Parts: sequence; C-alpha cells; structure tokens
Amino acid sequence: MEQPVILSKLEQEALLHAIEAALPVREARQFFLWTQGQMQALLPHQVMVCLRFGADDELVHSSCLHSGVLDVAVRSRLADPADGLALRLARHCRASLQLPASLAAGDGTAPPSLQAFQAELRACGVDNALLHGTARLPGGASCFVLFGLPHAARARQAYFLALLLPYLHLSWQCVSAGIGAGVARADGALARPVSAREAEILYWVKEGKSNDEIGQLLGISGLTVKNHLQRLYRLLGVSNRAHAIARCGALRVLERPRPALASAA
Repeated sequence: MEQPVILSKLEQEALLHAIEAALPVREARQFFLWTQGQMQALLPHQVMVCLRFGADDELVHSSCLHSGVLDVAVRSRLADPADGLALRLARHCRASLQLPASLAAGDGTAPPSLQAFQAELRACGVDNALLHGTARLPGGASCFVLFGLPHAARARQAYFLALLLPYLHLSWQCVSAGIGAGVARADGALARPVSAREAEILYWVKEGKSNDEIGQLLGISGLTVKNHLQRLYRLLGVSNRAHAIARCGALRVLERPRPALASAA
C-alpha cells in the first residue's frame, strides 16, 4: 500500500497560491507567467511541453514553455509536434495507462517500456521527466510533460502534478483554443468559418507548398499568402503551419474536395 503524501505548511501555501493564480488564466502570456512562476515553487523544471488532443485523440495544439535559453535543436527533439519526445512519451503513457509517469535518464529501475526513452533524455541534456494528463474527454484531452527537474521525480512530485492537473487542463484548453483572444468559442468551434480562399491556401500548405508556390498556383503574391496565413493562425489559435493543419484536421476543415485554382485574391 502506498504511503499518503502529507504536505508541509509551506507546500500547502505554495499549492494554494498556484491554484489562486491559475483561476484568471485565459491568455497565452498569463499561462506562461503562471507555469513559469507560481507552479515552479512546487514543481521546478526547465521545460514544459503542453499537448492538447482532440476528440479522436489527434494532436490539436502543442506549446513548449521555458524561461531560460533552450537550444533550438533540443527544443525540436523535445517538442516537435510531429515526432517529439514529449508527444511520444505522452502517447505511450496514455495508451498504457501509466499516468502520472516519471523518468530519470540514469535510473536503472525504470519500467522496461520506458527505458527506450532514457537515452533520448540524456541526449537532450535533461536528466529527469515527469508527465501527467487527463483521460479522453468530450472537449479534448490534455497532457503536460515536464523536463529538467532538479532531481528524479518521485511520488511527491507526481502528487503535486496530479493536484494541479485540473487547473493546467482548464487553463490550457482556454489558451490553446484561443478563447481569451476571442478567436474561438467555448465549445471549441471557430469564431467564423474558414473562407474559400483560406481553404485553398490550407490545402496547398498541407501539400507542402511554400508561400511563393501557393501564390503562383492561385495567381496572388507570396506576401498575400503570408497575410492570409497570419489571419488563419489567429482564427485557429495556432502559431505555425503544422499546428494549423493539425487544428484544421481536428475541426475537419480540410475534409472538403480539393479547391479549384483561382486568379484573384
């Protein structure tokens, strides 16, 4: 039988402050300040990767948060939305119902199913990881992967993360859906439909075309394509092309027939 975790007075105060600070979080900047501020008092870490999954368990949105300098290559290995370590760890642990889960690069007692990830942790220079996430939910699930804890996470740290999970989930759902910025409604739908021109551009982005190539196909300039994409990013609540395609997949925006070529913006 596992021993119950008893919080000290300081830990209780830190937990209460972290919960209170989470209540008004609606925007990305607020979320960043909270996770890299009050949350650090309970769970100090170097990097946190936040993942939002859709109703069909597809990745809808992800973000990599860190207050210090992070090497670009390391960031990509940890947080790549297509095949990053955080995503693969989350998928593995969610599928095997191993949540919360912790991993230490030098721990020889790690479960066999997690040992394959230890070499990657060492290669990224982050010795310890801790993750937790929600079950599948009608509005989408969340998972949070903390890298670079000062020491191997144990039952105490996992308990702290479990206590904060509801607040992380609700705040992250708001931020990743763009509710605070007014780009999406509380039910996850878009504030307005994707236009025919935007659908054309999204189709060609999904096909791997550059802005200039899309412009040539549609008879507009690459700069016009870029401006359309920037508006789409704000509408979808995303920050790059990969996230836009993932979000559109979740919303089934791209399940229409291929748009015809056009000659005017």
